[in-house]
Amino acid sequence: MAMNDFTLREAQQRVDTWVKTTGVRYFNELTNLAILTEEVGEVARIIARQYGEQSSKESDLTKDLADELSDVLWVVLCIANQSGIDLTVAFEKNFTKKTIRDAQRHRENDKLK
Repeated sequence: MAMNDFTLREAQQRVDTWVKTTGVRYFNELTNLAILTEEVGEVARIIARQYGEQSSKESDLTKDLADELSDVLWVVLCIANQSGIDLTVAFEKNFTKKTIRDAQRHRENDKLK
């Protein structure tokens, strides 16, 4: 399987295997929450500088949005794994909920026209 051809479920399994072999064990949930907050902050920093009006510092020029988003996904996968959540099932359920809830809502929103 190519590195970029895997399902969400396979991504969860790959992270789980890596954590248990290379990473030794999972950080506890509170530590992972702190890490997630830090990683989301890095994403916000990059977006504010690259797409927003905030100016960049020299150290910001080497930051990679794709890498930081991958870090966010990694921690989300860790939290899901240690919480016993199958993100494939959860995502599909959430997608269905949004589809039903928002079927007309966005089309009828004058701010989106």
